[in-house]
Amino acid sequence: MTSFRLSSGGLVSRAKPLAFTFDGRTMRGFEGDTLAAAMLANDQMLVGRSFKYHRPRGIVTAGSSEPNALVTIGSGGRAEPNTRATVAEIYQGMVATSQNRWPSLKFDIGALNSLLSPFLGAGFYYKTFMWPSAFWEKLYEPLIRRAAGLGRASFEADPDRYEKAWAHCDLLIVGAGPAGLMAALTAGRAGLRVILADEDFRLGGSLLSEAVAIGDQPASEFASSVIAELASLPSVTLMPRTTVFGWYDDMVFGAVEGVQKHVSVPSSDRPVERLWRIVAKRAILATGAEERPLVFGGNDRPGVMMAGAVRTYLNRHAVAVGKRVAIFTNGGSGYRAARDLAAQGIEIAAIIDGRAASTNEAPAGVRVMRGGSVVATRGRHRIEALIAERSGYDETIACDALAMSGGWSPVIQLACQRGGKPVWSEDRQAFLAPDVGPQLRMAGAAAGEESIAVCMRHGRDQARAALADLGVSVPLVVIPGVEGETDGSFSPLWYVPGARDKAFVDFQNDVHVKDFGLAQREGFGHIEHTKRYTTAGMATDQGKLGNVNAIGIVAGMGGVSPADLGTTTFRPFYTPVSFGALAGAEVAERAKPVRRSPLHEWAKKNGAVFVESGLWHRSAWFSLPGEKTWRESVDREVLNVRANVGLCDVSTLGKIEVFGKDAAEFLNRIYSNAMLRLPVGKARYGLMLREDGVVFDDGTVSRLGEDHFVVTTTTAYAGEAMSHMEFAAQTFWPELDVRFVSVSDQWAQMSLAGPRARDVMSQLVEDDISNEAFPFLGVREVALKGGVRARLFRISFSGELAYELAVPAGYGEAVADALMEAGSKHGICPYGVEALNVLRIEKGHVTHSELDGRTTADDVGLGRMVSGQKPDFIGKRLSTRFGLTAADRTQLVGLKPVDRAKELKAGAHLLKEGAKPSTVNDQGHITSACHSPVLGHSIALAMLKSGRERFGEKVVVWDGLRGEEFQAEVCSPVFVDPQNRKLHL
Repeated sequence: MTSFRLSSGGLVSRAKPLAFTFDGRTMRGFEGDTLAAAMLANDQMLVGRSFKYHRPRGIVTAGSSEPNALVTIGSGGRAEPNTRATVAEIYQGMVATSQNRWPSLKFDIGALNSLLSPFLGAGFYYKTFMWPSAFWEKLYEPLIRRAAGLGRASFEADPDRYEKAWAHCDLLIVGAGPAGLMAALTAGRAGLRVILADEDFRLGGSLLSEAVAIGDQPASEFASSVIAELASLPSVTLMPRTTVFGWYDDMVFGAVEGVQKHVSVPSSDRPVERLWRIVAKRAILATGAEERPLVFGGNDRPGVMMAGAVRTYLNRHAVAVGKRVAIFTNGGSGYRAARDLAAQGIEIAAIIDGRAASTNEAPAGVRVMRGGSVVATRGRHRIEALIAERSGYDETIACDALAMSGGWSPVIQLACQRGGKPVWSEDRQAFLAPDVGPQLRMAGAAAGEESIAVCMRHGRDQARAALADLGVSVPLVVIPGVEGETDGSFSPLWYVPGARDKAFVDFQNDVHVKDFGLAQREGFGHIEHTKRYTTAGMATDQGKLGNVNAIGIVAGMGGVSPADLGTTTFRPFYTPVSFGALAGAEVAERAKPVRRSPLHEWAKKNGAVFVESGLWHRSAWFSLPGEKTWRESVDREVLNVRANVGLCDVSTLGKIEVFGKDAAEFLNRIYSNAMLRLPVGKARYGLMLREDGVVFDDGTVSRLGEDHFVVTTTTAYAGEAMSHMEFAAQTFWPELDVRFVSVSDQWAQMSLAGPRARDVMSQLVEDDISNEAFPFLGVREVALKGGVRARLFRISFSGELAYELAVPAGYGEAVADALMEAGSKHGICPYGVEALNVLRIEKGHVTHSELDGRTTADDVGLGRMVSGQKPDFIGKRLSTRFGLTAADRTQLVGLKPVDRAKELKAGAHLLKEGAKPSTVNDQGHITSACHSPVLGHSIALAMLKSGRERFGEKVVVWDGLRGEEFQAEVCSPVFVDPQNRKLHL
């Protein structure tokens, strides 16, 4: 037994006591308790500190709308900050720690902010931290970063695992309270595939907190009997501990299931959380309603909590929140709390009813102050008294808990996440969900209904409507009578005038009524602006508890209705979702998919060292015994390709096949150079522009037939190029008969380059590939010895005689082995992307290091490829803008260090001789650099202002990052074979 635990009652398992700690203090609870319930049972009312003022805060609710009771649970890699104590199940050995305080919860240095509160009103940071500007980096930003946030994330690796799953159903029901249970029972008896999801670890919703009788059973037992029947139905899936957090297109719902969040040592065989994507034909939201707090002076003191939460802790957990409880209400919920408290023998100090008259009756002997209000509370770490005011007379009432009830707000967030706006109801004084169509219906309290009996009928009827939509016959479900319910109506009371202390609207962010007045005076009257200026409705609870009060207050200040003011935007997630659940199994080496070329195993057995290139693992170089550095391997590979022959895996290039009678016309419009009359059996280098005239991507276009083309793209832009083409076909020219498909993974493609390339290739290819029969830029389907059909392209990225051979992916390794065997007598070697990079820099070929999203075709020396003869192509019009044709634009050049021992490096900036490093004097930068084993020194490609006019000039290479500065000579970007003789051997 603990000090506030009742001797009997509740739904906890008293035969299963559990020990846990909070801030190092050992406490006891029972299986079935939430952490909040167990702490209240142990007289731990103080649980945290508010964000801005560090005011003492206690438990306010009993559910996911809790703004105050945020704690860190666990330690090390399992530490989970900002966990709501009101929904966390306790388990043996649980370790919970309070947050946002130092050095301790009771003695918090941050509480000094309360003394400074007159200077820390809404928007103070916008005004305070602007001057002097020099203070920002040295003082303001470090202080703000240190103060930001509530809990602290662990830097240790999470030892647990997570997973993702799909589920499909006819009907998804969100919420397992009175309406949800009846909806599930109706649909389940009809044989529908039903998923019933609820965030609580025990299904039943509000029925678990009621003291009424349904039929001839207590409410909780009635819920258990319905759940037992649902569990017996094969078409019904019950999902407790599952929060549906988002509603997305095509009736897909996001949900997160706490599989092992309630155990001390999670099993490695199961995930701790599972992220569900649930596809439903129909959905019913039976998400209930949140009780609104009342806004009065001192309403944030520990011990002030929702009346509904008081009843939950009392009836479900057998915990009294106080020994002498006062009630402040504007409706029937406060009287229900008084009835349940009195039934357990707990003293009720008074009921302060903000209404002058009502039909609600108090328990015998309980004093009622009608037309009264609470204007202040007293106490330090827990409420000790309140000051009630009626007709100008103040009265101090001693109490150690205060239950408040300001009405109810239907939980409609899910229904509004796809753009629908909530609708204000004057009758119910609440925002209701918009009509989003028959695919999603609201039921019970979520639809504004009040009594248990009405909610159960409404849930059943909404299920019947869903059954009718799906063409399923409706079974008979009889709703039993409910005994002991009281009137749940209420009158609006947005805030209590005359507060003697701050009257808080948003407890977590310390937003009080005066902050809203300041926001209005400073021009932030729109509710979205008010939210951001005051921070009301931000942070972890997203205004679930206080937003409707905030809207009512701001509407009153503006003299309009809440209907005119509207609400802020509802977005996923409904409650916070852990990064672990979102990542699922995609962590560490599985954080992103790994793509391996069809020649990966061939490269591996030939000694490749791999490098990540986007998602691809590409062979960077091939080490031989005795080679001590990567440079030795790369230099050898380059020299061998120049002198003999080398084999390189180029399978990762994007490959797109284009078909249709208008395929040539389509490609002619996609590329800046002419493609319309490309002969069959020929390839052409192609350049794509963006609509703004800047280069998008480059590659080759090969024509295999009149209506059949193969397009290659860079590895990095394969997906983007495909999307670009699809967008153009669907949006710009839907009338063209053209189809395309990505075949990047279908073909293994290898480049055979070097003066002996033909000698090697001819040993595998049955066809004549002599220079006369198969000239440069020739393309054809060929037969390999052994009968494999392949595609052969005579194209080169190295400047050497070269072929690219594409074979079906499954034959890739075998064909590469055959080429290596055939080339053994010709000095063949495999080479990787590092050598390929050196070869292309020596030849002056550009990649996305040069095509960086800022360069035009003329900038990189490809201006001739922007055809002036074509009537139109993407990027043509804007490519002629003055800014893209100015004479002083940077242009592609080559660089050689004057001191050949110096090493050029990418990223270094270029300056005129004698100029000081500055943005004004910046002449350009190095885009690609390497050591050329052919030339014996470092070379680079660079973008230099008016570069083509400056060949022979000396510029300064300034590398501030590495602390280097030396001279380089501007030259042609083509360092090897400028006459292109080798290509035509």
